[in-house]
Amino acid sequence: MFPVPCGAAALLLVGLTGCATAPDPAAAMATPTADTIITIDGDYDYFPGYNVYYNRDNHQYTFLESGYWVSRPAPYGVATNVLRASPSVRMGFRDSPANHNAEMVQKYPHNWVPPGAPRQLPSTAPDLRSTTDHS
Repeated sequence: MFPVPCGAAALLLVGLTGCATAPDPAAAMATPTADTIITIDGDYDYFPGYNVYYNRDNHQYTFLESGYWVSRPAPYGVATNVLRASPSVRMGFRDSPANHNAEMVQKYPHNWVPPGAPRQLPSTAPDLRSTTDHS
């Protein structure tokens, strides 16, 4: 074995292991591609006003983003508290919402509310539905 100066050993160690950095928030919200499609099986609530599904098992929101299905810790385009205050319906499936979304959009339109409930969805709520599904 040959002697290595202390600074060189530290440089070699950093070079071999890499540097730990905080995750880039912009990378977490990057536009998805076919390689980043993620949907997770579970029990879902559906928010028709935003076409967003909430997985009650893993606390992830599943939705179409740029035509691709993604699951994330927060919905895109609407604050979580606004989404959770809007009308929702519990789904009866456990597989990917992508497999059921066309039916759910027809059954529960953008302005759907439970029978007998007052309309809570603001008239300015954006329609986040995408007509292009790349799944």
